[in-house]
Amino acid sequence: MLSPQWLDQLRNAITLSTLIGRTVKLQRAGHEFKACCPFHNEKTPSFYVNDQKGFYHCFGCEAHGDAIRWMTEQQGLQFMDAVKELALIAGMDVPAPDPRTAKRQEEAKGLRDLMDAAQTWFRANLDGSQGAEARAYLERRGISARTIESFGFGYAPEDRTSLGKALSDYPKEMLVEGGLRIEVEGKEPYDRFRGRLMLPIRDPRGRVIAFGGRILNDVEGAPKYLNSPDTPLFDKGRNLYNFDRAGPLARKSGRLLVVEGYMDAIACAAAGIEEVVAPLGTALTEHQLGLLWRVVDVPILCLDGDSAGQRAAMRAVSRALPLLAPGKSMRIAVLPKGQDPDDLLRARGKGALLEVIEHARPITEVLWDHESAAGPLDTPEQKAGLKARLMEHVDAIAHPDIRSLYKRELMDRFSAYAFPRREFKPRQFQPRGKWSGKPAPASRPSASSASRLSAASGGGLRDRLANAVLAGLERFPDEIERHAEAIAGIEFALPEQRATATRLLERAALDTEGQTPTLGEPDQEPPAQRTQAGLPLSFLADDADPVQAVSDLAEAVALLVERPALDAALADAAARFDTDPEGAFADQQRLLTRKQEFEERLRQISAARATEPANGSAGDEILLQGEHGDQNQGQERE
Repeated sequence: MLSPQWLDQLRNAITLSTLIGRTVKLQRAGHEFKACCPFHNEKTPSFYVNDQKGFYHCFGCEAHGDAIRWMTEQQGLQFMDAVKELALIAGMDVPAPDPRTAKRQEEAKGLRDLMDAAQTWFRANLDGSQGAEARAYLERRGISARTIESFGFGYAPEDRTSLGKALSDYPKEMLVEGGLRIEVEGKEPYDRFRGRLMLPIRDPRGRVIAFGGRILNDVEGAPKYLNSPDTPLFDKGRNLYNFDRAGPLARKSGRLLVVEGYMDAIACAAAGIEEVVAPLGTALTEHQLGLLWRVVDVPILCLDGDSAGQRAAMRAVSRALPLLAPGKSMRIAVLPKGQDPDDLLRARGKGALLEVIEHARPITEVLWDHESAAGPLDTPEQKAGLKARLMEHVDAIAHPDIRSLYKRELMDRFSAYAFPRREFKPRQFQPRGKWSGKPAPASRPSASSASRLSAASGGGLRDRLANAVLAGLERFPDEIERHAEAIAGIEFALPEQRATATRLLERAALDTEGQTPTLGEPDQEPPAQRTQAGLPLSFLADDADPVQAVSDLAEAVALLVERPALDAALADAAARFDTDPEGAFADQQRLLTRKQEFEERLRQISAARATEPANGSAGDEILLQGEHGDQNQGQERE
């Protein structure tokens, strides 16, 4: 471990303005230097560098740090790589932690020299007589000489031993360890890359650590693209192609595009969209997401519009959900079906790709579209299945605030889909009495009706929830029309509930005919009616936030509809035990889990409104028990 004293010596040995001045045009301003901030776009300089104090600071975006922070945040280096780079500039030796580490560093240095030698050889082959076919391929693809030079294109000949002969100064074991040759027991090693267009893969510092090869002529059984295996220098899950070039540009522009392959990245860069990287033959990993988020807060995944691209999008989303943090997310841009970025650029130009990027969608939309299209949604059970799948994604989010916000947004979409706001007109309904043009006096349940509802709330949890929903709709009559279809489809257990539901639906019909429903304002209702359901829900409380209350009411309606669907599915699973015991058991366990989540969600929306027994709500906590849970104890407390 490096000591704080040594790190301070390193910082003091660096002139910060000289370091930053390598990539940023600085202007002297008194004892400091100023410039337009390299971390965000601005026209008036607000970025200052102070050599005496050894830090930089931007008064626009609050970017702040020292020489090491500059190398990690602006240059995209890991901490130790930044320290080594600064030590090289300062002429200092980095203390070796132990002999084993020093040995690994020496071996890595030898492999880096080998990678540089291989790149020089591949590059020379492309320009030589053996590279004619590869040059013709690049010309057909429209890849310019400037792009060939910038990305370091090369060529690996067909011969199985040509690389080994060209790099014979290096030990055979090192060529195998570096992934350039393949060793088979009992046989002479042979070259890994043969007859391929070669591309160097670089680390964030721009050093060659591996290679990728693209076959020139498709051969049955041969992979189109071939990458180096993992080596002491290269881990395909921890690196991104073109990150060394795209990272600094993306920090300045605030945009970073992720495409599926390195030829796509090259095509984008050649078209002028240079902040582009690509994974190296794998789906995005946690480490690669971390690299992206070190550069920009919301990278954009640009994926093919076919089914494989959609699967790749969902894999990336699933990988990202547990890692989401405040401000850190991603967006998904979907290309036209059957086209990759290279195809789109050649067919329609840069503007078409920029339009696709502009319409990139947030994760919530991708989740909703994927799950809502996963199967039919004709029955309550299928809709409940959609809700369950959405909640599985939400549960994967580790950050509590983000998880809560995702749940709210996805449930709002689900409620709007499952319970759309529609005009409700009951059959053969006629208003009572003659309409006078004036609102009738507020109508409230009688004392006997309230008593019957209170008695009914002592039954199962679903009956209490039904009472709560009906009372909530009494308090918020503007919501009746939105939930009319759902309420009309519920089989209420008690006559009082059915009567109340009918009255509410009739009033909704009056409202749709241009008349005013005879419902009292929420703050005019007696407190006893608001808690007649026995559940301390927000939409039954005096001091409820109206927006929150309406949202919780929609959630309660959804729960009320979902519960019978769960019970029916459980009964169906039980009936299948004789014919399909394994499948029935698996379905039963899954449904029981969903039933527990159902009751937990009800507890969650109730818990915020629960009051102490001293305030006259001693039964609230008991009434949150499950449908068969501790009811006798609740009766004793009441």
